[in-house]
Amino acid sequence: METTMRGICKMSAGPGWEYRTDLPIPQIGDGQVLMKVHATAVCGTDMHIIAWNEWAAKRMKDLPIVFGHETAGEVVQVGAAVKNLKVGDRISVETHIPCGRCFQCRTGNPHICENMQVFGVSVPGAFAEYAPVPASCAVPLAEGISYEMGSMLEAMGAGVHGVERADVQGKTVLVSGCGPIGLMAIGACRVHGAAKIVACDLFDEKLALAKTMGADITVNSGKEDVIKAVLDATQGHGADAAVDISGSGRAIVAGLRSLRKGGTLVSVGLPDGEIPINLTEDIIYREIVYTGISGRLMFETWDDCMNILRSPGFSLEPVIGGTYPLEDFQKAIDAINAGAPGKMILVP
Repeated sequence: METTMRGICKMSAGPGWEYRTDLPIPQIGDGQVLMKVHATAVCGTDMHIIAWNEWAAKRMKDLPIVFGHETAGEVVQVGAAVKNLKVGDRISVETHIPCGRCFQCRTGNPHICENMQVFGVSVPGAFAEYAPVPASCAVPLAEGISYEMGSMLEAMGAGVHGVERADVQGKTVLVSGCGPIGLMAIGACRVHGAAKIVACDLFDEKLALAKTMGADITVNSGKEDVIKAVLDATQGHGADAAVDISGSGRAIVAGLRSLRKGGTLVSVGLPDGEIPINLTEDIIYREIVYTGISGRLMFETWDDCMNILRSPGFSLEPVIGGTYPLEDFQKAIDAINAGAPGKMILVP
């Protein structure tokens, strides 16, 4: 086996990244496996890391580091203590790395561990040819799921968790933000039996994909009034539930005001800062339930994702925006910044 690899690194605090060809192949611990990376998708989190916003600065202290976390690949080496995986297994990766000792871990909530490490953020990730993966976070890929689709399951899980929390069956649902996670959330709403799905975004190309994934009504929120569109679609009552993927303050407020009394808003996307909300009028008097979700449940959401993938009519193919070799990382970033629809995937 070679001793060096190619990879994308965050070298130091501040905007930017670097493509390296001389990185040492990771040495794994007893509880880890070494994964040969076959596909890693670019996430909004990675864009935060590249831009070095407040979120990234608070969480990334051990630099330089290979980042990238939405990934799938093949096990090529197994740590001495690993019993549930073997060389040749095809896996995706749950990016939460819980401590297993804190109150949240001991009470069934490891996905919000008090001492959480995050694969590809606080520990080395998968924008590289090889990645060290905790065996406890490796998720076997079912037969028939390609590596490209496997690399989208982590992001899909965030959308699916939001849809689960919104309890969409039989309901009218507003999904704000039709990037990859939003598109997958729309598909999950359809599989989970939503009665009507309204999708909003600023880009018509993304809204067209939203239709493909199952949206009944699409709204360009840069040109149309989202609240009015939802009220018109519900005879003035408002949506039963809203799932915000965008993280936009404007979209979150519009989502709240699009809900009927007693409705539910679930925030999945990450705002860049504080958002002013009229708690009295928007939430308290209307008895709105507003909650956030952090990634996926371990591992219930993964099971739900696998079931959704097997559902008739559901496909992740429309969500793939483009595939790029590792050295063309900048082209993938440029496509995202230009508003291109779908998920950009790096193939080492």
